[in-house]
Amino acid sequence: MITSVYFIGIGGIGMSAIARYYLQRGLAVGGYDKTPSALTRDLEREGALVHYEDNVALIPAAFRDPQTTLVIYTPAIPAEHTELQFFRAGGFDIQKRAQVLGTLTHDHKGLCVAGTHGKTTTSSMTAHLLHQSHIDCNAFLGGITKNYGTNYILAPESDYVVIEADEFDRSFHWLAPFATVITATDPDHLDIYGTEEAYLESFRHYTELIQPGGYLVLHTGLKMQPNVQAGVTTYTYSRTEGDFHAENIRIGNGDITFDLVSPLGDIRDVRLGVPVSVNIENGIGAMALAQIAGVPTDEIRRGMASFSGVERRFDFRVKNEHKAYLSDYAHHPEELRKCIESIREVYAGCRIVGIFQPHLYTRTRDFYHEFADALSLLDEVILTEIYPARELPIPGVTSQLILDHLRPGVPARLIRKADVVDVVRHTDFDVLMTLGAGDLEDYSAAIAEVVEKLSL
Repeated sequence: MITSVYFIGIGGIGMSAIARYYLQRGLAVGGYDKTPSALTRDLEREGALVHYEDNVALIPAAFRDPQTTLVIYTPAIPAEHTELQFFRAGGFDIQKRAQVLGTLTHDHKGLCVAGTHGKTTTSSMTAHLLHQSHIDCNAFLGGITKNYGTNYILAPESDYVVIEADEFDRSFHWLAPFATVITATDPDHLDIYGTEEAYLESFRHYTELIQPGGYLVLHTGLKMQPNVQAGVTTYTYSRTEGDFHAENIRIGNGDITFDLVSPLGDIRDVRLGVPVSVNIENGIGAMALAQIAGVPTDEIRRGMASFSGVERRFDFRVKNEHKAYLSDYAHHPEELRKCIESIREVYAGCRIVGIFQPHLYTRTRDFYHEFADALSLLDEVILTEIYPARELPIPGVTSQLILDHLRPGVPARLIRKADVVDVVRHTDFDVLMTLGAGDLEDYSAAIAEVVEKLSL
């Protein structure tokens, strides 16, 4: 009988959600992470035993019995990790994070959101729509929702679980969705997949895993061709076309309102709680899943208006009549493009400056042309050094590659991350964006303080 769960990489956004699940179920929870963070500190306050050195001696006694301990690890952990080797040698039940989520989709009706980008916001919207409705849901999300201050929702009486389906390391192949949205299939993680064809094939295989009698809600225009089982209903969606789409879009005075056209029942006057135009499309995908789950029109309309967003997704830290500053997790070229275009739509005619920290050497190597093209939509581009995450440097791959391929005439410079606050202090802008999935976020509070002073 499992009475304790040990996490290797407990501070990851997805791992911490599962850790909270087991904490709330009364199991002993502990684990390792490389560095302390706000998430790990929260977990410690909630009762988890966490340490920050790869050292078998630091594993508490409660997690040393293979008969009672489940070990969960993230694929970002290297095979030579000492603690992981200890558990493997000891005959423990060791599972990837995705395996655990897969079990939950067999025990509940899984509402899953997959795709290169948009999945965190769309899954968080879906979770909010269900949780604030009479149906409710459990949820394991890839971001901290502002409505709940967490990446996890527990609803023991609900049949539904909302899961962000991660394609990294083919993790989403462990899932068995009842219904899923696929937002995008722009190539990514080519260090794992090798080719665009292999990446698309992984999504095709994912569609085979939808349960008979389930649903696929597919963004229009994707290269990937689904291969669903008999009895699976397939719908399409996008902002302007597909089975689910928007009509009568009204943007102005800081608000976005539209009508949802849906095969399950149209919904008039949907107002976005986070009024950026990309959330029209995210909201359509979320409302499709909510309708499939049986959430009625009035509860969907109320939920869309009350959704407060996700930390680091169009996350406004300063917003006043003089200046705005937002942080966004965008780290893929198409994410950057959609983010910048959405802000341009809301702040037409304003000077928009972006500070981008590239994430991973391999992603920079594979997509520097596309990054440069997307960033060229800004009025000024500021680049910092690459955030390596799990990778070692690649000779010749630096942020300079992106800088060198920006469109002619776009003002741009390369700075040290450590100098970012001072650079902001001496930069002319109406709207400032910090972009990327790395640790540039650590400077956001200091940047916000500078922007507030510049607004006076």
